[in-house]
Amino acid sequence: MTSFTLADVRERTYKKRDAWWTVFLVDPLAARLVVWTANRTNITPNQITFGAGVLGLGSAVCFALGSWPWLVAGAVLFHLSFVLDCMDGKIARLKNNGSVFGAWVDFVFDRIRFFGCMLALLIGQWAVTGDIVYLLLAPVVTFLDLLRYLNGSQVAKTRQSMREKLRAAALGDVTAADAGSDDPESTETAEPAAAQRPADVAAPVVFMEEVLRENPGVAAEQVRTGAYPAGARVIDVHQGFSARFGWYERVRDRLLRSRVRPHLFSGIEFEMFVCVVAPLTAVVALFTPWPSLVVPVLVLSCAALLFFEVVIVYKLWLATRDFTRELDRLRS
Repeated sequence: MTSFTLADVRERTYKKRDAWWTVFLVDPLAARLVVWTANRTNITPNQITFGAGVLGLGSAVCFALGSWPWLVAGAVLFHLSFVLDCMDGKIARLKNNGSVFGAWVDFVFDRIRFFGCMLALLIGQWAVTGDIVYLLLAPVVTFLDLLRYLNGSQVAKTRQSMREKLRAAALGDVTAADAGSDDPESTETAEPAAAQRPADVAAPVVFMEEVLRENPGVAAEQVRTGAYPAGARVIDVHQGFSARFGWYERVRDRLLRSRVRPHLFSGIEFEMFVCVVAPLTAVVALFTPWPSLVVPVLVLSCAALLFFEVVIVYKLWLATRDFTRELDRLRS
């Protein structure tokens, strides 16, 4: 049997950038559990996903009971469920035994776990306190979670469409550059760059965001000045955003060195604050004159998620303006 090490897990399963909650609070435990699981058992990723679902169900039951010991137990179970949820993907990448259906199961179980636990928490607190604010928060949390999924998908499609058209224009393929230019959801894609590149064009075409995503240790200034990758033709559609917020690149480069993505309050942090941090604050009432902070934490979580979604949309809007200017330049 192959013997995997912690270094193997880090090298082959860690994402080059991830949510700070995962980097600091999940990966250190999940990686060590993956080493033990991969070396000593034949557990499959789907079985781990099922285990995460069972822990999620236990968390929902605890939340529904409502009192502070059960809220603490529910928060711990939810976090452990998320640890298992991260483990199934790592096992799949480490052993190369994942499947398309397994990815679907993982996604569906993740959504069911969050919505089930969130509703159990809010309904349970309403039943215990009689405060209707918990029922009012349920549709708000649900809406924001769905919004960030829809927004993330559409932003990704739009960015991919812009990259394909710019790459095609840089390589002299005008037809591909114009294809579906008014439809960010178009499934038409340019042919592989190697097939399009004219014989007299030697420099590869790279995008600033792709280089930084794949090479977290590289600073934006190194890419911009041509130091990395050497000789590449760099296209940057986030010049407008960088010009307006000069400090952003320094913060991003520093975060990426620790594998932390600059989107500091994404869906992962949102789920963890709703189903881990908020219920844990129930113990505050035991040691202070203040009431439970569940509602304030939920409200702040919703505000933080909405803020970062607005920033993403604003950054995309600026990128579309840079995209138009860059496309015109490449065509001229």
